[in-house]
Amino acid sequence: MTESLQVVIVDDHPLFREGVVGTLRAEPDIEVVGQGETAEEAFRLGTELLPDILLLDISIPGGGLSAVPKIAAACPVTKIVMLTASEEEDDVVAALQAGARGYIVKGVAARELVRVLRAVHAGEAYVTPALAASLLAVMPGKPAGERGASPLQDLTERERQILELVAAGHSNKEIGQQLYLSEKTVKHYMTNILQKLHVRNRVQAALVAHKVQPGDHSLEK
Repeated sequence: MTESLQVVIVDDHPLFREGVVGTLRAEPDIEVVGQGETAEEAFRLGTELLPDILLLDISIPGGGLSAVPKIAAACPVTKIVMLTASEEEDDVVAALQAGARGYIVKGVAARELVRVLRAVHAGEAYVTPALAASLLAVMPGKPAGERGASPLQDLTERERQILELVAAGHSNKEIGQQLYLSEKTVKHYMTNILQKLHVRNRVQAALVAHKVQPGDHSLEK
């Protein structure tokens, strides 16, 4: 039997928190092992329970953002996912730089929340697509003047296929199944893609894809 995905939820709005708990407990492979309301409780629950995922709101007493680096340092096995109402660019960047592996805006559909948590648990990273464009502005990479007509111009056709699936939120395993490639091969392609796009992770690569799609059809080849 597959081990359950253990989750801790820290949010100071009981009604919302209980709604998320109900959604997750309806899934046979997810177990909610703890709940809290403050940054202090988030750290305590993280260190005591070492959950697979810690869902954390930014606006909790003590500050969710201030808790992220402490939890990330003390509990490296735990993946932190922000579940918050804030759509501020600074909050997104601060959370990811502090060690969060995901950033979800409240209002997300229950099915999507579950999908994202499973993806993060599998090693993926996630940022709500609506925040992608604003996040691009602070991404590290080549200065604008050094970029070509399209940041995707150096990708092979296969790499563009893979990036398109990454941008759609698919895991390496899912991409491999669709393209009849091994997961190891997909990881190899992703390494090349990250180097060519001058980004650090698949979230940033997906943001590049989202950015160029409206006026650039290179992903459609």
